Amino acid sequence: MSDRRPPAPTVTAARRVAFDVVRAVHESDAYANLLLPVRIRRAKLSTKDAALATELAYGTLRMLGYYDRVIELAAKRDASAIDPPILDVLRLSTHQLLSMRVAPHAAVNEGVGLARMVGSRSATGFTNGVLRAITRSTPDDWRDRVLGSATNDDERLSLEHSHPVWIVRALRRALARDGREDELVDLLRADNVAPAVTLAALPGLAEPTDVGDHPAAFSPYGVYLDGGDPLDVAAVASGTARVQDEGSQLAALALTAAMPIEPGEHWLDLCAGPGGKAALLAAEAARAGATFTANEIVPARADLVREALSAVPGDIEVWQLDGTTVGGSHPQAFDRILLDAPCTGLGALRRRPEARWRKTPRDVADLAPLQSALLDSAVAALAPGGVIAYVTCSPHLAETRAVVEGALARSDGRLRALDTPVLLQSVALAPLEQPEGDSAVQLWPHRHGCDAMFIALLTTS
Repeated sequence: MSDRRPPAPTVTAARRVAFDVVRAVHESDAYANLLLPVRIRRAKLSTKDAALATELAYGTLRMLGYYDRVIELAAKRDASAIDPPILDVLRLSTHQLLSMRVAPHAAVNEGVGLARMVGSRSATGFTNGVLRAITRSTPDDWRDRVLGSATNDDERLSLEHSHPVWIVRALRRALARDGREDELVDLLRADNVAPAVTLAALPGLAEPTDVGDHPAAFSPYGVYLDGGDPLDVAAVASGTARVQDEGSQLAALALTAAMPIEPGEHWLDLCAGPGGKAALLAAEAARAGATFTANEIVPARADLVREALSAVPGDIEVWQLDGTTVGGSHPQAFDRILLDAPCTGLGALRRRPEARWRKTPRDVADLAPLQSALLDSAVAALAPGGVIAYVTCSPHLAETRAVVEGALARSDGRLRALDTPVLLQSVALAPLEQPEGDSAVQLWPHRHGCDAMFIALLTTS
């Protein structure tokens, strides 16, 4: 008897790209948002196939927790007991079977083809059996089975919306702080919706009307693209416009809105990598006659900052200093400081879906001392009467309110909070709808259509 295998089912280039990206995310901690465009261009995918690869990769990563439970129920074994490449094949195929308009036989055949490429004969048979078991129940039936396997309400929300339980609880607490705990399901759902492509037209260098298809909802420099590759936009290719979430644009604009700009001011972006907010601030500084300095300790990210600033006129310095030491080496040197602090990124789960599976509560605890040290350094580097914008792309209370409150307590009255909602609203195009009496701004995907940016403006006396 021959041991030769029958010909492998054809695997389309789009599905192979999606698999390679998902595998790299889990095998080597790759970032899907950085790797996927590279793999799409390398494979020379058509616009249609690029869209398919994007939906496959991002959809699988977003709903991975839910799909793992489906696979466990269908395979009758823990996901951790399945060979990792085969598990990724099953995840991609489950996404097609339960969440896309893909014919079941096509999803199964391509899944089996992928399994044959990356696994053993027995693994191929296992993949075929699991996928066929999944096809025997409807998506609604699977939803009922998955939710029925939960042992408590938090686990049910975790499974249904594919967020780790600890993140579900952290988001609930952050919403409750704003009096919006009843919006938790809306927020979890919003995290699983692909974000619109938003561009920022750098002030004085590009006009929003010449860059995108529709004005953004809140940022005066923001525009939305209906589709296509942003690099095909001339202003993006030249560096005078950038792909940038509207929440990030508002975080930068808050610093410019805090007080009238005087020519000759000195501005600092303390943690500038990869340079999106720095580019917007540098363009504003150039237009207003202020000088701008960017600081980024990581060399590769500092290079990205230099690239981001290359289209902005003027003599702009890029430092590579430890941000926690800048206050000591440059005391009271800057009139405006942006501190976009390193954080867990829990506010950007729509565009970085794999982050939810990488982060743990330990990451929050490890980051808190650094965030506090950076804010203390910013306070020391701030000239009297100057303004700091403390920003995180995370709504977690330990990374937002607790850090600001700690800095205020340590300052012995020298540092005070400004009315960030009022000041930011002075430049926003539409009402931001913040809780009454709050001195900081918390943006939300489900309310504002942008990343969950936290923004607090602080000043010294």
